[in-house]
Amino acid sequence: MKDLNRLKVVLAEKKRTNKWLAEQLGKNVTTVSKWCTNTSQPDLHTLDKIASLLEIDVKDLLNSTRENVMYIPVPVQV
Repeated sequence: MKDLNRLKVVLAEKKRTNKWLAEQLGKNVTTVSKWCTNTSQPDLHTLDKIASLLEIDVKDLLNSTRENVMYIPVPVQV
């Protein structure tokens, strides 16, 4: 299974630890470690909190599960 999140990478970029994030969220360090290793995933509400704590957009924590996707704008008719 492809990794769904980039939490471990972003924590390193922000010079933060699993322990720091666990403390900020009131979660067990083991839980955060599972998120970082993609053993489990945080729910969307928690993911939003994580993005806020790390001062990033929630999209920056996610990897696309689609490859080579191109979005084409479609004009809206009124």
